[in-house]
Amino acid sequence: MLERHFQDMSLPEEVKDLLAKCPGYIVPRDRSTLFDLAMGGDQTADVFEVSYDVAGRGPVVEATVTRCKNGLSVNYTEAYMRRREPNCLVVADDQPSDKSRYADRFGETFEALRAETFAWLKQQELIVLPLYTGGRDLGYPTMLICPKNAAFFCGALADLQEMLPGQNVPLDFAPQAILYIAPPFRHTHFDGKQVVVHSRQDGLHEIFAYNLYPGPSAKKGAYGVLIHQGEQEGWLTAHASTVQVVTPYDNVVTILHEGASGGGKSEMLEPIHRELDGLVLLGRNLVTGERRTLSLARTCDLRPVSDDMALCHPSLQGAGDRLVVMDAENAWFLRFNHITHYGTDPYWEGLCCHPAEPLLMLNIDAQPGSTALIWEHIQDEPGIPCPNPRVVMPRRLVPHVVDDPVPVDVRSFGIRTPPSTRERPNYGIVGLLHILPPALAWLWRLVAPRGHANPSITESEHMSSEGVGSFWPFATGRRVTQANLLLRQIQQTPRTRHILVPNQHIGAWEMGFTPQWLAREYLARRGGARFRRDQIAPARCPLLGYAMRSMQIEGTAVPHWFLETQTQPELGEDGYDAGAELLYQFFLRELPQYLESDLDPLGRHIIKCCLGKGTLGDYESLLPQDVFVEEHRLPLRRR
Repeated sequence: MLERHFQDMSLPEEVKDLLAKCPGYIVPRDRSTLFDLAMGGDQTADVFEVSYDVAGRGPVVEATVTRCKNGLSVNYTEAYMRRREPNCLVVADDQPSDKSRYADRFGETFEALRAETFAWLKQQELIVLPLYTGGRDLGYPTMLICPKNAAFFCGALADLQEMLPGQNVPLDFAPQAILYIAPPFRHTHFDGKQVVVHSRQDGLHEIFAYNLYPGPSAKKGAYGVLIHQGEQEGWLTAHASTVQVVTPYDNVVTILHEGASGGGKSEMLEPIHRELDGLVLLGRNLVTGERRTLSLARTCDLRPVSDDMALCHPSLQGAGDRLVVMDAENAWFLRFNHITHYGTDPYWEGLCCHPAEPLLMLNIDAQPGSTALIWEHIQDEPGIPCPNPRVVMPRRLVPHVVDDPVPVDVRSFGIRTPPSTRERPNYGIVGLLHILPPALAWLWRLVAPRGHANPSITESEHMSSEGVGSFWPFATGRRVTQANLLLRQIQQTPRTRHILVPNQHIGAWEMGFTPQWLAREYLARRGGARFRRDQIAPARCPLLGYAMRSMQIEGTAVPHWFLETQTQPELGEDGYDAGAELLYQFFLRELPQYLESDLDPLGRHIIKCCLGKGTLGDYESLLPQDVFVEEHRLPLRRR
């Protein structure tokens, strides 16, 4: 019996006591078991309510689960629960950390609530889910303990990480991380807010999640475990999508695309969107209404590697001076706010409407027995669709997905940019593609702007930082440690080139994600990010490295005002300079916090260079990398 099996395993005594005293628990045999449990175990039910008795309030429905033809559609009763709270993580241990401590935020130690949480879980029927965070080969044994009626949450984590079927759990399975789920406590202790408490003990990383949105706990909680382990061992899990881009001529260029939520990671894996006539919409001028299109008869083939978490484990790194990564997840948490009607993206629409296996979908408006459509987003308010519709997509269902480690040719950083004009200048001065020296690439990863109109989190600030690596909201340690690891990683991979690409707007032009799709197509065709000296020029703002002088894809030229935005008449040099100053002020506000005593000396020089408004040449001298291709001319033949 599994009950006896678990009592004989190397589990904390508190866990054994919990499992011995709760009314009962299930260790799922497979994915389909979890999907059945998500409907209350009733295979005929169309809708299941996930509710809990809350002291002083009575029954509270947290979410409804609807059975659809293509899977389960989960919707939260509160609009607030449909997005990630950016400051939900608190630390309840004494290990080094720059994060908010539980006692400081709530005025008492965590021990009392921890005991209450275990007492509440002992009254519930439970699901116990063994899994491997980061994969079985390089990851860490993990266990989820969750109320049985929240099986949809277990299903999300079972897909996102590598679920271990109950009948296959070995006696030597010893969790290094345990995630406990107790939804009612957000009402009784946290004023309805999302709170996720991390407690790092020797050999065990505990996570207590007091909400049912999987973003900050099942998804980013697992990420936090990997970041903590890497911090102890000296390596990183990049917040990045990765794709191998295969040109029509069979050349392969691998791009790693990093950035804050909304920075275009999932979109980097998507085929380029087209108009009904097959043209690619470059952009729409918000001042004049002008539209520009581009004819692109054939695009590159895409082989997705990772969507959000790229494992940079030291055992993967070879001697080739390029960063080597593999996926740290077993499924992807795809956001589809940009898919608003049928035909926007036939690639994902087809995979989601007719999947080979049922899918778990969040914030999608669907009726029982219908096909849940990813462009039908639940409304937060009448007429206002939720900006964070999600689908958990198992990697095995994605065509041409790459399971092996891959060396990275181009390391990209994405930023959501607002419209910018002379009358209303903003930081949307970034051109379609910028080439960054390594020192600047590191600085962008320290400030990691969340950017314009971020759809994934509850915050609405105009310009704020996601923190070091853009994974800082999920980390539990010290930011300077992560900054040092990032710098060392960049130093050790000199053959991996660096670029910066915007999305949403370029100056006065509304662009969506077209800039990164075109940058992907262009760089793949030319074999990477090295250029002749006449092809690029120092950007007017040194923080942007080099700007493209010209860009041509399949014989079609991209208008130069998309490359050097100061040439746009709606923006001009004065509007550009005003936007550049806003960008500088953001860097000057975010960087001083890294100037701690144990910051790498080279990192200190780079930050001081930025604080002193250094030149592009200054950055290149601090961490050299030749971005130019030397021209070799054949000697003249004499007659």
